[in-house]
Parts: sequence; structure tokens; C-alpha cells
Amino acid sequence: MTVWQRYINSIMRDGICWDAAVVSIAQQQLLGAHRSGILTRVTKPEIQALLGRSRDILLTQGLTLGGLKCLVIRDNLYTDAHQYTMDLRTKLYGDNGDSCTHAITVVLVNPVCLILIGRKGVQGGTLNMKALQTARYIKDNLHH
Repeated sequence: MTVWQRYINSIMRDGICWDAAVVSIAQQQLLGAHRSGILTRVTKPEIQALLGRSRDILLTQGLTLGGLKCLVIRDNLYTDAHQYTMDLRTKLYGDNGDSCTHAITVVLVNPVCLILIGRKGVQGGTLNMKALQTARYIKDNLHH
């Protein structure tokens, strides 16, 4: 098991997240994802669109992650003042066919990007706190 997969397992433990992934910023590839999650299907073009410097298309057309259409709520991915975060929402369909929206938080923590999808009913603020806690933990452990 890679170090990144251990981070994913830790992220999933408290039940806030429905799915999670770690992506390499430099190679723009998936390093780890929740085994049964949608983010295991994230493609390189989706990662390139998410991490690309041209933000206009994301803001007007949204993006997909693992094939799921996502709407951009707030894009501060390249803004230090906002801790390099991005908030998205997506519509997912449950086993019984009903739909619900899920908050998604993306945070850059060099050399990786974390993508967290909250469980049904988890608000974006709660998910942001979880993502920033994890980012802080990664920073502290990678740079010491």
C-alpha cells in the first residue's frame, strides 16, 4: 500500500467523505483513490482541466471528475489568500434512483492535489475543514 493510499484510508475513516483521491500535480495522474469510489475513474484529461491555468471554461461549463459533471461554486485553487481551494457540487444518484447533490473540495498541497467528495448532507464548509486539516497534515509530514 502506498503512502497516498494510506492517506486516503485515513480520510475516509471518520465518515465525512463519500469519496477521496490524491493526484500528482507534476505528472497530473491519480496516485490513490478510495477503492469503491467514482474518483478511481478520474482521467488525465479531467485532471488537466482541473489543474490547468485557463479557468474560464471551468467557470462557464464546469468539469467532470470520474465522468461526473461538476459545477464550480468557488475557484481559489491558485489563490494563496484562500489556501489553494476549489469548491464544486455534483449530482449523484443513489441506489434507489433518487438524486442528491454532493459537495466537493479540491485543495493543492504541493506536490499533490486532494479531491474530497462529501457524503449526502455534508456541507461544503465541513468538507473544506476536513480537506485543510489533511493538507496541513501532509505538509507537516512531507516537509519535516
